[in-house]
Amino acid sequence: MTTSAGRRPHRFADGKGGYRDGMVRLEVSRQLRFLLPVRWRAGVVEVATDGTASLGHLVQSVGIPLTEVGELRVAGRTVSPATRPAPDERVEVLARPRPQPLDGPPRLLLDVHLGALARRLRLLGVDTAYRNDAVDEELVEQAGREDRLLLTQDRGLLLRRALRRAAYVRGSRADDQLADVLDRFRLPLAPYTRCTACGDEVRPVPKAAVVHLLEPGTRRTQQNFARCTSCGRIYWRGAHAARLDRLVNRHT
Repeated sequence: MTTSAGRRPHRFADGKGGYRDGMVRLEVSRQLRFLLPVRWRAGVVEVATDGTASLGHLVQSVGIPLTEVGELRVAGRTVSPATRPAPDERVEVLARPRPQPLDGPPRLLLDVHLGALARRLRLLGVDTAYRNDAVDEELVEQAGREDRLLLTQDRGLLLRRALRRAAYVRGSRADDQLADVLDRFRLPLAPYTRCTACGDEVRPVPKAAVVHLLEPGTRRTQQNFARCTSCGRIYWRGAHAARLDRLVNRHT
């Protein structure tokens, strides 16, 4: 079989040692293969096309949100996700390079499953919005209204067209998730300047202004305090200070 130009088209393995014509071949970069179903994690996925589906649609249909894709290349040329691939076309699916430009203010919004990550980001001084009862529609609306980068492990949420800025968070443990986010975006950090409970700014406050709110032991042993400008939570260097310092020092 030859093309009209006399060249042999790409032929793709069908998983049984043979080949299939008429399929689009997605060659997925190693950094993105964890998003694929296990049976496709060798990195090559064949997708049928009817000539109307966009390349972006085909990529997302195999489990890779476009938020994670840096470039799509056909014959070494970068193409748009809106491109309609031809049968027998070979497409390179490349991951976003790191560090990734924020493309907007360093304000984050985390979904309901990332509460521990939210507290760590706030500890490092990152503007991080989080509610443990927010539904998907509310997250999408808030991300747009406040121009926040939505972080999630819900790939279905990342497919929402209304999202302008979003990203998938890797890792099952909060410390691993934090390392992934900081490696990807290189956020500006200002440790101990935000409330870990609500995310607003924390500012120094005289002891006399909060002494009536303190437990006797804290009143007797501590002299330096800070208070959240929004929820009023009071902070001082307590028993967990050394552990928190270690976390901060690992990332600053």
